[in-house]
Amino acid sequence: MTSHEELAYKELHIWQQKMLKKPSVTDRLSKNIQGKINNLIPDKIHKVITLAIENMVKAVLFGSKFTTNKALADNTSLHLREAYVRQKIGFYQKAATVEGAVTGAGGILTGLADFPILIGIKIKLLFAIAALYGHDVKDYKERLYILYIFQLAFSSQQRRNQVYQIIANWQGYSNSLPYNVGEFDWRIFQQEYRDYIDLAKMAQLIPVIGAAVGAIANYKLIAILGETAMYCYRMRKVSPLKITNR
Repeated sequence: MTSHEELAYKELHIWQQKMLKKPSVTDRLSKNIQGKINNLIPDKIHKVITLAIENMVKAVLFGSKFTTNKALADNTSLHLREAYVRQKIGFYQKAATVEGAVTGAGGILTGLADFPILIGIKIKLLFAIAALYGHDVKDYKERLYILYIFQLAFSSQQRRNQVYQIIANWQGYSNSLPYNVGEFDWRIFQQEYRDYIDLAKMAQLIPVIGAAVGAIANYKLIAILGETAMYCYRMRKVSPLKITNR
């Protein structure tokens, strides 16, 4: 194991513990507050977000638009892989920041357009990262893995505990998967994702301040997703460690 792999292993262990911590009082309170906020948001906005996420899931599972990245060779070092990954994350952060500022500046109409555009940016990033870690995204199981990474990054702590178990035991889980990809529960997926981003993104719909909010929120959301993806794929490369809930 190289020095980079040793450091990566230590960082991974800390991250695993974070993924498995029990929901705190603050987590539960935030979830309750979010539920109340959701009830105040007009149905039209909920429908736009829900439709965007549903279409994104279907595109990942059945589409071909995200499969342009060629997997790196197996003999590529982890250090080099992750250097490329960080470059990709930085590139997509800049793209998402510009997109958030532009759509946020226009208020509610252009702000709504941000949701499907940002989802597309995030998914392209995940497909790029998967290829950099040497995984063939033409395999539908690898596409499902991408969706679980997405859930892990943008879910409540309670849901994160559940999704982490699937990711940590992916080899066994993927071997049991049916060939029917239509069984993926996108409804839970979209609800968790929508709840996670509401507090950060709804202010983007407000004229004047929307541009600043959109730029900052998008930058941070891409950072969270990129970091989560790195750790998830790192688990499959360097860590025999399996941590489970007790």
